[in-house]
Amino acid sequence: MTTVLLVDDEPLVRVGFGMVLDSQPDLEVVGQASDGAEAVALARELTPDVVVMDVRMPVLDGVAATAQIVAAGLPSRVLVLTTFDLDEHAFAALRAGASGFLLKNTQPADLLAAIRTVVAGDAVVSPRVTRRLLETFAGRLPDPAARDARLDPLTDREREVLALVARGWSNAEVAAELVLSELTVKTHVGRILGKTGLRDRTQAAVLAYETGLVRPEGG
Repeated sequence: MTTVLLVDDEPLVRVGFGMVLDSQPDLEVVGQASDGAEAVALARELTPDVVVMDVRMPVLDGVAATAQIVAAGLPSRVLVLTTFDLDEHAFAALRAGASGFLLKNTQPADLLAAIRTVVAGDAVVSPRVTRRLLETFAGRLPDPAARDARLDPLTDREREVLALVARGWSNAEVAAELVLSELTVKTHVGRILGKTGLRDRTQAAVLAYETGLVRPEGG
């Protein structure tokens, strides 16, 4: 059973999402919150598998709440709800540690698929959408001129794989480019996540841009 915490300041949104999730035999809504501060408190208390979090809320917004949940070392993965895919709030949420984002008007089937996907450890949003988002707001990323120790544990091959993953390439595409098997690529990705302490490919892509391993096209 996958447990979910719903966070939105609009009661009707929470009720609607709750009805969709509770209709599924493998999903259970264990709590609801109307602002970010309440979300952090409930996440600590309930440790849900997934937190579905709106970004614009009173008291504490979804980006700050996401950062606090991640900083607390909670196992919960955060899915942020945004208005449109090239949203500065979505960018900030990914940098804060969210595992992905969904449009707030997403279809019920897409919401269910996203929750199941993030629990499995896979990227929720298309890697290419993540890339487009990161490149759109790349001017806000740190200056990569200074050495970043977060990449130090990675081998040269793992850095190659990480760079291609950050570009939005699938395991099959990476395998073809580097003349490796898909299983070997999958193993490399797992080691990258393990060595960097990251949860998923989305966060790996953010790391690649933040450290300057990958730069925006034309940048």
